[in-house]
Amino acid sequence: MAAFIIEGGHKLSGEIYPQGAKNEVLQIICATLLTPEKVIVHNIPDILDVNNLIQLMRDMGVLVAKIDADTYSFKAENIDEEYLQSNDFLKKCARLRGSIMLVGPLLSRLGKVLISKPGGDKIGRRRLDTHFVGIKRLGATCEYLPEQEAFLLSASHLKGVDMLLDEASVTGTANIVMAAVFAEGTTTIYNAACEPYLQQLCKLLNKMGAKISGIASNLLTVEGVSSLKGTTHRILPDMIEVGSFIGMAAMTRSEITIKNVSYGNLGIIPEAFRRLGIKLEQRGDDIFVPAQATYQIESFIDGSIMTISDAPWPGLTPDLLSVILVVATQAKGSVLIHQKMFESRLFFVDKLIDMGAQIILCDPHRAVVIGHDHHFKLRSATMVSPDIRAGIALLIAAMSADGTSRINNIEQIDRGYQNIEQRLNALGARISRI
Repeated sequence: MAAFIIEGGHKLSGEIYPQGAKNEVLQIICATLLTPEKVIVHNIPDILDVNNLIQLMRDMGVLVAKIDADTYSFKAENIDEEYLQSNDFLKKCARLRGSIMLVGPLLSRLGKVLISKPGGDKIGRRRLDTHFVGIKRLGATCEYLPEQEAFLLSASHLKGVDMLLDEASVTGTANIVMAAVFAEGTTTIYNAACEPYLQQLCKLLNKMGAKISGIASNLLTVEGVSSLKGTTHRILPDMIEVGSFIGMAAMTRSEITIKNVSYGNLGIIPEAFRRLGIKLEQRGDDIFVPAQATYQIESFIDGSIMTISDAPWPGLTPDLLSVILVVATQAKGSVLIHQKMFESRLFFVDKLIDMGAQIILCDPHRAVVIGHDHHFKLRSATMVSPDIRAGIALLIAAMSADGTSRINNIEQIDRGYQNIEQRLNALGARISRI
Protein backbone atom coordinates (compact mmCIF):
# COMPACT_ATOMS: atom_id res chain seq x y z
CA MET A 1 0.00 0.00 0.00
CA ALA A 2 1.16 3.53 -0.76
CA ALA A 3 1.92 6.27 1.74
CA PHE A 4 2.69 9.99 1.76
CA ILE A 5 5.76 11.40 3.47
CA ILE A 6 5.11 15.06 4.28
CA GLU A 7 7.76 17.54 5.37
CA GLY A 8 5.76 20.15 7.25
CA GLY A 9 6.27 23.88 7.62
CA HIS A 10 6.61 24.91 3.97
CA LYS A 11 4.56 27.81 2.64
CA LEU A 12 2.63 27.59 -0.61
CA SER A 13 2.61 30.14 -3.40
CA GLY A 14 1.12 30.35 -6.88
CA GLU A 15 -2.00 29.28 -8.76
CA ILE A 16 -3.87 25.99 -8.71
CA TYR A 17 -6.82 24.71 -10.74
CA PRO A 18 -9.47 22.48 -9.11
CA GLN A 19 -10.19 19.19 -10.82
CA GLY A 20 -13.58 18.17 -12.17
CA ALA A 21 -16.12 17.38 -9.48
CA LYS A 22 -16.04 13.78 -8.30
CA ASN A 23 -19.60 13.85 -6.97
CA GLU A 24 -20.94 15.12 -10.30
CA VAL A 25 -19.01 12.93 -12.69
CA LEU A 26 -20.13 9.66 -11.06
CA GLN A 27 -23.77 10.65 -11.71
CA ILE A 28 -23.06 11.83 -15.24
CA ILE A 29 -21.23 8.66 -16.29
CA CYS A 30 -24.10 6.52 -15.00
CA ALA A 31 -26.58 8.69 -16.92
CA THR A 32 -24.87 7.87 -20.23
CA LEU A 33 -26.50 4.42 -19.94
CA LEU A 34 -29.86 6.02 -20.71
CA THR A 35 -29.14 6.42 -24.43
CA PRO A 36 -27.63 4.21 -27.13
CA GLU A 37 -26.10 7.32 -28.66
CA LYS A 38 -22.69 8.85 -27.90
CA VAL A 39 -22.30 11.18 -24.93
CA ILE A 40 -19.07 13.21 -24.64
CA VAL A 41 -18.04 14.37 -21.17
CA HIS A 42 -15.33 17.00 -20.54
CA ASN A 43 -13.31 17.79 -17.40
CA ILE A 44 -13.35 14.25 -16.00
CA PRO A 45 -10.88 13.96 -13.09
CA ASP A 46 -8.23 11.23 -13.13
CA ILE A 47 -9.10 9.72 -9.74
CA LEU A 48 -9.54 6.17 -8.54
CA ASP A 49 -13.33 6.12 -8.03
CA VAL A 50 -13.95 7.61 -11.48
CA ASN A 51 -11.44 5.35 -13.23
CA ASN A 52 -13.01 2.29 -11.59
CA LEU A 53 -16.48 3.34 -12.75
CA ILE A 54 -15.20 3.95 -16.30
CA GLN A 55 -13.68 0.46 -16.34
CA LEU A 56 -16.93 -0.99 -15.04
CA MET A 57 -18.76 0.73 -17.90
CA ARG A 58 -16.37 -0.95 -20.34
CA ASP A 59 -16.99 -4.31 -18.70
CA MET A 60 -20.73 -3.73 -19.15
CA GLY A 61 -20.26 -3.39 -22.90
CA VAL A 62 -20.26 0.40 -23.15
CA LEU A 63 -17.91 1.72 -25.84
CA VAL A 64 -15.64 4.12 -23.96
CA ALA A 65 -13.05 6.24 -25.78
CA LYS A 66 -10.54 8.61 -24.20
CA ILE A 67 -10.49 11.68 -26.45
CA ASP A 68 -7.90 13.68 -24.49
CA ALA A 69 -6.54 13.94 -20.94
CA ASP A 70 -9.90 14.78 -19.35
CA THR A 71 -12.47 14.03 -22.07
CA TYR A 72 -14.20 10.70 -22.70
CA SER A 73 -17.00 9.52 -24.93
CA PHE A 74 -19.52 6.87 -23.84
CA LYS A 75 -21.76 4.89 -26.20
CA ALA A 76 -24.06 2.43 -24.46
CA GLU A 77 -25.53 0.94 -27.63
CA ASN A 78 -25.12 -2.68 -26.57
CA ILE A 79 -25.20 -3.41 -22.85
CA ASP A 80 -23.96 -6.87 -21.87
CA GLU A 81 -26.92 -8.12 -19.83
CA GLU A 82 -25.21 -11.43 -19.10
CA TYR A 83 -22.29 -9.62 -17.45
CA LEU A 84 -24.75 -7.66 -15.29
CA GLN A 85 -25.76 -10.96 -13.67
CA SER A 86 -22.18 -12.07 -13.01
CA ASN A 87 -20.31 -12.29 -9.72
CA ASP A 88 -17.57 -10.07 -11.19
CA PHE A 89 -20.08 -7.25 -11.70
CA LEU A 90 -21.39 -7.60 -8.16
CA LYS A 91 -17.88 -7.65 -6.67
CA LYS A 92 -16.88 -4.49 -8.52
CA CYS A 93 -20.08 -2.71 -7.48
CA ALA A 94 -19.42 -3.69 -3.86
CA ARG A 95 -16.09 -1.83 -3.97
CA LEU A 96 -17.48 1.37 -5.51
CA ARG A 97 -19.90 3.69 -3.75
CA GLY A 98 -20.95 5.36 -7.00
CA SER A 99 -22.23 2.06 -8.38
CA ILE A 100 -25.54 2.62 -6.59
CA MET A 101 -26.40 5.21 -9.27
CA LEU A 102 -26.43 2.46 -11.90
CA VAL A 103 -29.80 1.34 -10.54
CA GLY A 104 -31.97 4.10 -12.03
CA PRO A 105 -30.58 4.08 -15.57
CA LEU A 106 -30.28 0.28 -15.86
CA LEU A 107 -33.81 -0.24 -14.57
CA SER A 108 -35.10 2.39 -17.02
CA ARG A 109 -33.19 0.90 -19.93
CA LEU A 110 -33.44 -2.84 -19.28
CA GLY A 111 -36.37 -3.30 -16.92
CA LYS A 112 -34.26 -4.99 -14.23
CA VAL A 113 -31.01 -4.61 -12.36
CA LEU A 114 -29.04 -6.73 -9.88
CA ILE A 115 -26.86 -4.59 -7.63
CA SER A 116 -24.72 -5.36 -4.59
CA LYS A 117 -24.60 -3.13 -1.56
CA PRO A 118 -22.04 -0.49 -2.59
CA GLY A 119 -18.78 0.16 -0.77
CA GLY A 120 -16.91 3.43 -0.24
CA ASP A 121 -15.90 5.46 2.80
CA LYS A 122 -16.08 4.00 6.30
CA ILE A 123 -17.96 6.98 7.72
CA GLY A 124 -21.02 5.30 9.16
CA ARG A 125 -24.33 4.10 7.79
CA ARG A 126 -25.32 5.28 4.34
CA ARG A 127 -28.76 3.81 3.92
CA LEU A 128 -30.36 3.02 0.57
CA ASP A 129 -33.99 3.35 1.59
CA THR A 130 -34.55 6.65 -0.22
CA HIS A 131 -33.28 5.14 -3.48
CA PHE A 132 -35.36 1.98 -3.34
CA VAL A 133 -38.54 3.42 -1.82
CA GLY A 134 -38.65 6.10 -4.51
CA ILE A 135 -38.03 3.65 -7.33
CA LYS A 136 -40.65 1.26 -5.91
CA ARG A 137 -43.14 4.14 -5.95
CA LEU A 138 -42.58 4.28 -9.72
CA GLY A 139 -43.73 0.66 -9.98
CA ALA A 140 -40.58 -1.41 -9.48
CA THR A 141 -40.26 -4.40 -7.19
CA CYS A 142 -37.24 -4.87 -4.93
CA GLU A 143 -36.01 -8.15 -3.49
CA TYR A 144 -32.92 -8.81 -1.39
CA LEU A 145 -31.02 -11.97 -2.34
CA PRO A 146 -29.03 -12.99 0.76
CA GLU A 147 -26.96 -15.66 -0.98
CA GLN A 148 -25.59 -13.04 -3.39
CA GLU A 149 -25.76 -10.15 -0.91
CA ALA A 150 -27.47 -8.19 -3.67
CA PHE A 151 -30.72 -6.40 -4.47
CA LEU A 152 -32.83 -7.37 -7.48
CA LEU A 153 -35.02 -4.59 -8.83
CA SER A 154 -37.37 -5.17 -11.74
CA ALA A 155 -40.17 -3.35 -13.52
CA SER A 156 -41.97 -4.18 -16.74
CA HIS A 157 -43.54 -0.75 -16.72
CA LEU A 158 -42.68 2.39 -14.73
CA LYS A 159 -45.40 4.97 -14.13
CA GLY A 160 -45.12 8.55 -12.94
CA VAL A 161 -46.28 9.36 -9.42
CA ASP A 162 -46.12 12.10 -6.78
CA MET A 163 -43.60 11.36 -4.04
CA LEU A 164 -42.15 13.02 -0.95
CA LEU A 165 -38.63 11.84 -0.14
CA ASP A 166 -37.85 11.04 3.48
CA GLU A 167 -34.48 12.77 3.11
CA ALA A 168 -32.94 15.07 0.51
CA SER A 169 -30.44 12.44 -0.63
CA VAL A 170 -28.31 13.55 -3.58
CA THR A 171 -27.65 10.08 -4.96
CA GLY A 172 -31.18 8.99 -4.08
CA THR A 173 -32.66 11.92 -6.01
CA ALA A 174 -30.32 11.20 -8.93
CA ASN A 175 -31.40 7.57 -9.07
CA ILE A 176 -35.10 8.41 -8.93
CA VAL A 177 -34.77 11.09 -11.62
CA MET A 178 -32.92 8.69 -13.93
CA ALA A 179 -35.59 6.03 -13.36
CA ALA A 180 -38.41 8.53 -13.92
CA VAL A 181 -37.26 9.92 -17.29
CA PHE A 182 -38.82 6.94 -19.12
CA ALA A 183 -41.78 6.47 -16.76
CA GLU A 184 -45.24 6.94 -18.26
CA GLY A 185 -46.81 10.25 -17.24
CA THR A 186 -45.46 12.80 -14.80
CA THR A 187 -43.38 12.27 -11.68
CA THR A 188 -43.06 14.95 -9.00
CA ILE A 189 -40.28 14.62 -6.44
CA TYR A 190 -40.67 16.80 -3.33
CA ASN A 191 -37.81 17.24 -0.86
CA ALA A 192 -35.48 16.53 -3.76
CA ALA A 193 -31.79 17.33 -3.40
CA CYS A 194 -30.86 20.51 -5.25
CA GLU A 195 -27.02 20.52 -5.09
CA PRO A 196 -25.25 22.00 -8.15
CA TYR A 197 -24.16 18.49 -9.17
CA LEU A 198 -27.76 17.27 -9.19
CA GLN A 199 -28.67 20.38 -11.18
CA GLN A 200 -25.96 19.44 -13.66
CA LEU A 201 -27.41 15.94 -14.03
CA CYS A 202 -30.86 17.35 -14.75
CA LYS A 203 -29.45 19.80 -17.29
CA LEU A 204 -27.60 16.96 -19.02
CA LEU A 205 -30.76 14.85 -19.19
CA ASN A 206 -32.73 17.78 -20.62
CA LYS A 207 -30.08 18.24 -23.32
CA MET A 208 -30.54 14.54 -24.08
CA GLY A 209 -34.30 15.08 -24.53
CA ALA A 210 -35.73 14.64 -21.04
CA LYS A 211 -38.37 17.02 -19.68
CA ILE A 212 -37.35 18.03 -16.16
CA SER A 213 -38.49 21.26 -14.55
CA GLY A 214 -37.91 22.80 -11.13
CA ILE A 215 -34.13 22.43 -11.44
CA ALA A 216 -32.29 24.08 -8.49
CA SER A 217 -35.38 23.73 -6.29
CA ASN A 218 -36.46 20.92 -3.97
CA LEU A 219 -39.50 20.15 -6.13
CA LEU A 220 -38.63 18.41 -9.40
CA THR A 221 -41.16 17.54 -12.07
CA VAL A 222 -40.22 14.85 -14.60
CA GLU A 223 -42.40 14.26 -17.66
CA GLY A 224 -41.68 10.84 -19.09
CA VAL A 225 -40.26 10.52 -22.60
CA SER A 226 -39.74 7.47 -24.81
CA SER A 227 -36.04 7.92 -25.63
CA LEU A 228 -32.97 10.07 -25.10
CA LYS A 229 -30.25 11.12 -27.51
CA GLY A 230 -26.54 11.83 -27.26
CA THR A 231 -25.01 15.16 -26.25
CA THR A 232 -21.93 16.80 -24.73
CA HIS A 233 -21.40 17.91 -21.14
CA ARG A 234 -18.74 19.63 -19.02
CA ILE A 235 -18.18 18.74 -15.37
CA LEU A 236 -18.09 21.60 -12.83
CA PRO A 237 -14.95 22.29 -10.76
CA ASP A 238 -14.87 20.28 -7.54
CA MET A 239 -16.13 22.48 -4.70
CA ILE A 240 -14.55 20.15 -2.12
CA GLU A 241 -11.13 20.69 -3.68
CA VAL A 242 -11.70 24.44 -3.68
CA GLY A 243 -12.48 24.33 0.04
CA SER A 244 -9.50 22.06 0.69
CA PHE A 245 -7.15 24.53 -1.01
CA ILE A 246 -8.57 27.42 1.03
CA GLY A 247 -7.88 25.40 4.17
CA MET A 248 -4.32 24.58 3.09
CA ALA A 249 -3.55 28.24 2.47
CA ALA A 250 -4.87 29.24 5.91
CA MET A 251 -3.10 26.47 7.83
CA THR A 252 0.27 27.13 6.16
CA ARG A 253 -0.21 30.94 6.21
CA SER A 254 0.26 31.03 2.46
CA GLU A 255 -0.90 33.17 -0.45
CA ILE A 256 -2.48 31.26 -3.32
CA THR A 257 -4.97 31.80 -6.13
CA ILE A 258 -7.53 29.11 -6.91
CA LYS A 259 -8.47 29.42 -10.57
CA ASN A 260 -11.78 28.88 -12.37
CA VAL A 261 -13.78 27.82 -9.32
CA SER A 262 -17.31 28.41 -10.73
CA TYR A 263 -17.89 30.81 -7.83
CA GLY A 264 -21.64 30.93 -8.27
CA ASN A 265 -21.86 27.20 -7.57
CA LEU A 266 -19.89 27.31 -4.30
CA GLY A 267 -22.92 28.37 -2.25
CA ILE A 268 -22.13 28.99 1.42
CA ILE A 269 -18.61 27.52 1.28
CA PRO A 270 -16.68 30.85 1.08
CA GLU A 271 -18.77 32.26 3.94
CA ALA A 272 -18.06 29.20 6.11
CA PHE A 273 -14.32 29.87 5.85
CA ARG A 274 -14.86 33.59 6.47
CA ARG A 275 -16.57 32.62 9.75
CA LEU A 276 -13.24 31.12 10.77
CA GLY A 277 -11.62 34.50 10.09
CA ILE A 278 -10.05 33.52 6.77
CA LYS A 279 -9.90 36.34 4.22
CA LEU A 280 -10.99 35.51 0.68
CA GLU A 281 -11.25 37.68 -2.40
CA GLN A 282 -13.34 36.83 -5.42
CA ARG A 283 -11.46 37.91 -8.52
CA GLY A 284 -13.68 37.15 -11.47
CA ASP A 285 -14.11 33.37 -11.29
CA ASP A 286 -10.98 32.94 -9.15
CA ILE A 287 -10.48 32.99 -5.38
CA PHE A 288 -7.43 34.80 -3.97
CA VAL A 289 -6.42 33.72 -0.46
CA PRO A 290 -3.90 36.18 1.06
CA ALA A 291 -1.30 35.07 3.60
CA GLN A 292 -2.57 35.61 7.15
CA ALA A 293 -0.50 35.48 10.31
CA THR A 294 -3.66 34.79 12.30
CA TYR A 295 -7.37 34.25 11.72
CA GLN A 296 -10.05 34.66 14.39
CA ILE A 297 -13.23 32.62 14.62
CA GLU A 298 -16.37 34.73 14.74
CA SER A 299 -18.94 34.45 17.51
CA PHE A 300 -22.68 34.59 17.05
CA ILE A 301 -24.35 37.99 17.57
CA ASP A 302 -25.26 37.10 21.16
CA GLY A 303 -21.65 36.22 21.91
CA SER A 304 -22.17 32.45 22.00
CA ILE A 305 -19.65 30.03 20.50
CA MET A 306 -19.72 29.64 16.73
CA THR A 307 -21.31 26.40 15.49
CA ILE A 308 -20.56 25.12 11.99
CA SER A 309 -22.72 22.22 10.83
CA ASP A 310 -23.59 20.41 7.64
CA ALA A 311 -27.00 20.61 5.99
CA PRO A 312 -28.64 19.80 2.65
CA TRP A 313 -27.91 22.33 -0.08
CA PRO A 314 -27.82 25.31 0.07
CA GLY A 315 -26.41 24.45 3.50
CA LEU A 316 -22.79 23.44 3.99
CA THR A 317 -21.72 20.15 2.40
CA PRO A 318 -20.67 17.51 4.95
CA ASP A 319 -17.65 16.69 2.78
CA LEU A 320 -15.92 19.90 3.95
CA LEU A 321 -16.43 19.59 7.70
CA SER A 322 -13.23 17.53 8.13
CA VAL A 323 -11.23 20.30 6.43
CA ILE A 324 -12.95 23.07 8.42
CA LEU A 325 -12.27 21.18 11.65
CA VAL A 326 -8.54 20.87 11.01
CA VAL A 327 -8.27 24.52 9.92
CA ALA A 328 -9.93 25.57 13.18
CA THR A 329 -7.11 23.95 15.20
CA GLN A 330 -4.83 26.90 14.32
CA ALA A 331 -7.47 29.64 14.49
CA LYS A 332 -7.94 32.12 17.34
CA GLY A 333 -11.03 31.16 19.31
CA SER A 334 -13.27 28.12 19.59
CA VAL A 335 -15.88 26.47 17.39
CA LEU A 336 -18.34 23.61 17.67
CA ILE A 337 -18.28 21.31 14.63
CA HIS A 338 -21.56 19.42 14.26
CA GLN A 339 -21.46 16.60 11.72
CA LYS A 340 -25.09 15.55 11.46
CA MET A 341 -25.12 13.02 8.64
CA PHE A 342 -22.44 10.42 9.41
CA GLU A 343 -21.68 9.10 12.87
CA SER A 344 -18.10 7.93 12.19
CA ARG A 345 -16.70 10.86 10.27
CA LEU A 346 -15.22 12.69 13.26
CA PHE A 347 -13.27 9.77 14.69
CA PHE A 348 -10.12 10.86 12.82
CA VAL A 349 -9.73 13.71 15.36
CA ASP A 350 -7.86 11.27 17.63
CA LYS A 351 -4.87 11.67 15.32
CA LEU A 352 -5.14 15.45 15.45
CA ILE A 353 -5.18 15.28 19.25
CA ASP A 354 -2.02 13.14 19.09
CA MET A 355 -0.47 15.93 16.99
CA GLY A 356 -1.23 18.46 19.73
CA ALA A 357 -4.61 19.83 18.62
CA GLN A 358 -7.04 20.85 21.36
CA ILE A 359 -10.26 19.06 20.47
CA ILE A 360 -13.03 17.69 22.66
CA LEU A 361 -14.97 14.93 20.92
CA CYS A 362 -18.37 15.31 22.55
CA ASP A 363 -20.02 12.38 20.78
CA PRO A 364 -19.86 10.75 17.31
CA HIS A 365 -21.41 13.86 15.75
CA ARG A 366 -19.93 16.84 17.62
CA ALA A 367 -16.47 18.15 18.41
CA VAL A 368 -15.33 21.38 20.08
CA VAL A 369 -12.09 22.81 18.68
CA ILE A 370 -10.02 25.26 20.73
CA GLY A 371 -7.68 27.01 18.31
CA HIS A 372 -3.95 27.43 18.94
CA ASP A 373 -3.77 30.74 17.06
CA HIS A 374 -0.44 29.49 15.64
CA HIS A 375 1.19 29.90 19.09
CA PHE A 376 2.58 26.42 18.62
CA LYS A 377 2.53 24.08 15.67
CA LEU A 378 1.05 20.64 15.44
CA ARG A 379 3.54 17.80 15.88
CA SER A 380 4.41 15.41 13.08
CA ALA A 381 2.86 11.94 13.29
CA THR A 382 2.25 8.66 11.51
CA MET A 383 -1.39 8.36 10.50
CA VAL A 384 -3.83 6.27 8.46
CA SER A 385 -6.37 7.83 6.10
CA PRO A 386 -9.80 6.39 7.04
CA ASP A 387 -11.76 8.06 4.22
CA ILE A 388 -11.31 10.57 1.40
CA ARG A 389 -12.18 13.74 3.33
CA ALA A 390 -10.44 12.82 6.58
CA GLY A 391 -7.43 11.90 4.46
CA ILE A 392 -7.14 15.37 2.94
CA ALA A 393 -7.69 16.93 6.38
CA LEU A 394 -4.80 14.90 7.80
CA LEU A 395 -2.67 15.93 4.82
CA ILE A 396 -3.41 19.61 5.59
CA ALA A 397 -2.47 19.02 9.23
CA ALA A 398 0.80 17.37 8.23
CA MET A 399 1.67 20.23 5.84
CA SER A 400 1.43 22.70 8.72
CA ALA A 401 3.13 20.52 11.35
CA ASP A 402 6.66 20.57 12.72
CA GLY A 403 8.73 17.71 11.37
CA THR A 404 8.00 14.90 8.91
CA SER A 405 4.70 13.00 8.94
CA ARG A 406 3.55 9.83 7.24
CA ILE A 407 0.03 9.05 6.03
CA ASN A 408 -0.74 5.43 5.17
CA ASN A 409 -3.66 4.09 3.13
CA ILE A 410 -3.51 7.05 0.76
CA GLU A 411 -5.52 5.06 -1.76
CA GLN A 412 -8.45 6.63 0.08
CA ILE A 413 -7.14 10.10 -0.83
CA ASP A 414 -6.51 8.96 -4.42
CA ARG A 415 -10.18 8.05 -4.69
CA GLY A 416 -11.08 11.74 -4.66
CA TYR A 417 -8.01 13.89 -5.39
CA GLN A 418 -6.11 13.85 -8.69
CA ASN A 419 -2.29 13.78 -8.52
CA ILE A 420 -2.58 15.75 -5.31
CA GLU A 421 1.07 15.58 -4.25
CA GLN A 422 2.33 16.74 -7.67
CA ARG A 423 -0.06 19.67 -7.77
CA LEU A 424 0.75 20.77 -4.21
CA ASN A 425 4.49 20.31 -4.67
CA ALA A 426 4.24 22.73 -7.60
CA LEU A 427 3.06 25.32 -5.05
CA GLY A 428 5.95 24.64 -2.67
CA ALA A 429 4.78 21.69 -0.57
CA ARG A 430 7.15 18.81 0.21
CA ILE A 431 5.17 15.61 -0.25
CA SER A 432 6.56 12.33 -1.58
CA ARG A 433 4.74 9.11 -2.40
CA ILE A 434 6.28 5.79 -1.38
